[in-house]
Amino acid sequence: MLHTKSESDITSLTPSSPSRSPQRPVYFVQSPSRDSQDGDKSSSIQATPNFRSPMESPSHPSVGRHSRNSSSSRFSGIFRSHSGRKGHRKRNDKGWPECNVIVEEGKYDEYDDEMRFTRRLQALLALLSFIVLFTILCLIIWGAARPYKAEVTVKSLAVNSLFIGEGSDASGVITKMLTINGTLRLGVRNPATFFGIHVSSKPVNLIYSEIVIATGQLKKYFQPRKSRRTAIVSLEATKVPLYGAGASLVVADNGIFEIPLKLEFDVRSKGEVVGKLVTTKHRRQISCNMTLPSNIVKPVRFRKSSCIYR
Repeated sequence: MLHTKSESDITSLTPSSPSRSPQRPVYFVQSPSRDSQDGDKSSSIQATPNFRSPMESPSHPSVGRHSRNSSSSRFSGIFRSHSGRKGHRKRNDKGWPECNVIVEEGKYDEYDDEMRFTRRLQALLALLSFIVLFTILCLIIWGAARPYKAEVTVKSLAVNSLFIGEGSDASGVITKMLTINGTLRLGVRNPATFFGIHVSSKPVNLIYSEIVIATGQLKKYFQPRKSRRTAIVSLEATKVPLYGAGASLVVADNGIFEIPLKLEFDVRSKGEVVGKLVTTKHRRQISCNMTLPSNIVKPVRFRKSSCIYR
């Protein structure tokens, strides 16, 4: 006859009954201890028990605490080893070691003012040095360009018309009147090798007995370097009163006469060597004497010895 076991019997028998499952082996986990972080190479062996049920195993928070403790121990070990080399250091509220901060003495404004003054002084010295060097260079160039003077020669005078007649001036005085029309040719040469020149002249005067009977003007022009050019000046005069100077002028029966004349003028040349900063100016004074017959047909050629160049 079978008897039903009560809950009390089962409970009483359970502890005494042997376990059917074999015993699990015990595992050993070797982990670095806190002393190993300090430089000790020794290790500790911790036994991990064999838990029969999940309820007997440690909970998750305990594992978290263990990891935090191990991590904190590792960091603390680092700081301890560091402090062991450097000595004991103070820590702040968060546990970090305090560092010594070097405080510089003095005001930054005074340093900035000194730097600005130094830079301005350097800039001023550089500017003055540039001006001095540029001035010296310009003087050297000016001295090198100074000998190059424009060469002017009087080539010929072509007379288109020349005659004398009787007449009266604006006040009604009766005197001899002279009319002349001619063309003066000048040869101009620029010997400069590295700059051109601007050529001009004062009025070209044709003088008879200190009386200007004809005048002309050379138009200003530019002449390139190392070049030659023929400049033309027109001389015109119509019914110029001679007054007392005409008494010495003898006219033949056929109306032919000879009149002594003097040609005077100045030729100016201006060379721009370095723009308008460095320029050279030269002036040539020219005077030529000649005697013109009234029946002249061919141009009068001037020799070099017949003119004075100053």
